[in-house]
Amino acid sequence: MHASAERADRAPGAPTAVLTGALADAIRALGGFAGGVYLRSGTPGVLRMAVLAGLPGTLFRPWWQLHLDRPFPAADAFRLGTTIVLPDATDTMRRYPQLAAGLPFRFGSVYAPVTGASTTYGVLAVLRPPAPDGTEALPERERVAELADELGAALAVLEKGGTPVAWDDDPVCIRPPAQPAPAGRIGRFSWDPADGTVSADDVVRALAGGTARALGASPQEFAAAVTPDDAHLLLAALREAADGSPPPEPLRVRAADGGLRLLELRTVGGPEVSAEPSPSAAGSPPYRVDGLVVDPGPGSAADGAAGLLPDGVFAFDRLGVVTYVNPRAAELLGRPVEELLGQLLWEGVPWMDPPAYKDHLRAALLSPEPVHFQVRRPSPAGHVPGPQRSAGDWLTLSVHPGPDLLTCRVVPLGRMADTTEAASGTPLPGEEESAAHVASQAAEYRPIVLAIALTEAVTARQVSEVVMRELLPAFGSRRLAIYLLEEDRHLYLAWEYGFPQGFLSDFDGVSLDARLPGVDALTGGRSLFFESMEQLADAYPGLALDAEEGARAFLPLIASGRPVGCCILGFERSRTFSTEERTVLTALAGLIAQALERARRYVADDALARGLQEALLPHRLSTHPLTETAGRYLPGTQGMDVGGDWYDVVESGDGLALVIGDVQGHGVQAAATMGQLRSAVRAFALGDHPPDQVLSSTNRLLIDLDPGQFASCCYIRLDPVTGHALAVRAGHPQPLLRHPDGRAEVLDLPGGVVLGVDSRATYPVTELCLEPGAVLALYTDGLVERPGADIDDGVEMLRVALSQAATRPTTPGGSSLEILADLLTDRARHAIDRPDDIALLLATRRAAKGDTAGA
Repeated sequence: MHASAERADRAPGAPTAVLTGALADAIRALGGFAGGVYLRSGTPGVLRMAVLAGLPGTLFRPWWQLHLDRPFPAADAFRLGTTIVLPDATDTMRRYPQLAAGLPFRFGSVYAPVTGASTTYGVLAVLRPPAPDGTEALPERERVAELADELGAALAVLEKGGTPVAWDDDPVCIRPPAQPAPAGRIGRFSWDPADGTVSADDVVRALAGGTARALGASPQEFAAAVTPDDAHLLLAALREAADGSPPPEPLRVRAADGGLRLLELRTVGGPEVSAEPSPSAAGSPPYRVDGLVVDPGPGSAADGAAGLLPDGVFAFDRLGVVTYVNPRAAELLGRPVEELLGQLLWEGVPWMDPPAYKDHLRAALLSPEPVHFQVRRPSPAGHVPGPQRSAGDWLTLSVHPGPDLLTCRVVPLGRMADTTEAASGTPLPGEEESAAHVASQAAEYRPIVLAIALTEAVTARQVSEVVMRELLPAFGSRRLAIYLLEEDRHLYLAWEYGFPQGFLSDFDGVSLDARLPGVDALTGGRSLFFESMEQLADAYPGLALDAEEGARAFLPLIASGRPVGCCILGFERSRTFSTEERTVLTALAGLIAQALERARRYVADDALARGLQEALLPHRLSTHPLTETAGRYLPGTQGMDVGGDWYDVVESGDGLALVIGDVQGHGVQAAATMGQLRSAVRAFALGDHPPDQVLSSTNRLLIDLDPGQFASCCYIRLDPVTGHALAVRAGHPQPLLRHPDGRAEVLDLPGGVVLGVDSRATYPVTELCLEPGAVLALYTDGLVERPGADIDDGVEMLRVALSQAATRPTTPGGSSLEILADLLTDRARHAIDRPDDIALLLATRRAAKGDTAGA
């Protein structure tokens, strides 16, 4: 489903209708004010927003695209397949600090995976007012999950019918589900192409001429009554909406009296969910079209009264379209009323476009409380700007959010729109406020997210990816290069983006005595900014340039006084760098340097820990003619720390000891403790001690060593000849047993507490019988745990996989147990995100001569 926000390029019909209908239902069900639908894109690992309701797309452009490896709730909902509920801003900050930093406003949100036919297509998200008590309501969670499943089922039908369900364009922006309209201001109508009739409420009839006869019943009569001169425009928009592509923005037309009318159209319905899609099935185009007719001009007594107010008053809807302006507001904003009505606020008033002002508008759209802030008007014609500019150049805006419209009062600085109410989150200046304060907010908005994201990046590649995703969009940069200092003598290219292919190769490995801007920035310890390529060429004659036009910033990467490297930002056009931007970029370069230095230490520590762990894990398992064993170990992918999981097979008397364990924590200490425990268990097993004594002795040893860690363990002594086994468990997941007939079960072994906690702990022994052909599976929790999911569900999935694998053919000449071990760890091996390390040990028994059991 490849669609575009532009009508001419959007795929016809069902996709848009299905998405908008489901989103509207979800917003109604949760009492929300906005929402969106993310879908898979053509880029692996990236979701794109397909539909956005109740919010202006321009203001929320940074959220149009979402990488699945980012710590955001929508990404987690997609990856984990679970609904995520954030009741309020406090819970959002606790669980998803990057989202809270990017949108630091008071609202709650819900995210549900859109799944159909075992395929996850995207995420349904709803924004709503914060929960009063900060808790979530279970029925609401279940309801949005049901709606997401219904949407997934509909998308599955589309995909089965040959429509690819993916999105690679800008989102379609729609209004939220309609609230009750103010009388005399907004009318509603509906057109059903099936019978060709238009139905409308009394408000539309009044706006169209005052009588039912004037309105008519056909779309042609309706269009002629509402807008005689622009009837052709309305008819064309109705036809496009019926095909599933309603106009993304309000349609501006003129009524018979010359007054402005805004028409909103929305497609209703979509393909019915059925087992077999059919071209003739209900839900194919044309669709029913619902619409609004808005009269934004003066006409009511309230409008007349507002026109007499000394304060400016204007209103805009949740897509940012101005619907009302009184004369005083038009005067203060410096634009005629007719040039503001029907326009996006930041387009009708261009000087309100800077990011700092947009951030305040975002707050008004997402927060339940009024938002107050100051804006600076441009100098009037003939006025000379300077430090003598008066407070009259500043305006105070107070935006009051509503379900459909946001009302704004605007007054000159020095008066407050709401008597003595102070500005929320923005300090009021005295007679004059520095523009630097406003500019600094623009520079700080997205970099706050960068600072938080850098704390989670633990490799140089991850640091570079964070810089590319967060820093470049924040400052409008299109090119990035990061060089790292090696052996304190040479700079080597570690990451590049946007530069012509091969251009940076000539600068790879340059020494610190080279006459280059990146080298000078690092050795001089100061950032270098060039506002044009001409400036750069003048400063460094003969330097090869990658473009004729643009600007460049060379930022030294220095951590705790130690040079780390250099970061280069490239801009496509010449530009100036304000003092605030230079300061923020230089400070952020320090954060980047610290993150890269931390990554370098991680690499060194990781090499040590992995080397230690590799030396401690068994390279060869003890064998017996009547048994076959197979083991697997997979390290975690989050961070660079290895874990403390281990497995072993040890000769114990005339039998074999099967051992698996998991030391709490990660890193060198966990690996070292694992080595000590493995050696202890191995020594006790070789002495053929009873299983309960093996764990009791190991428990006391761990307490005596006092490493500040505990461990779980499962120990089973097997007699390969008879199949008799004795099992003990210390806080470890229950083993699985697959019988010769393919049935698999979760064993129910009584157990004791984890090792290293209670020196008097005891470990009960359970007797088992391993028949010839049966398979015993021991594993650590990393194989069955999923964030946000119950571990019992993971164990059940493993049990099913173990049972189903019994029917799969074995590769000729291959080990069936080795193949089974690969099958059981295949999903984890290919997972993008593996939070914990994984150990697996399988054992099976061959029939002894004369033993017919299980044959």
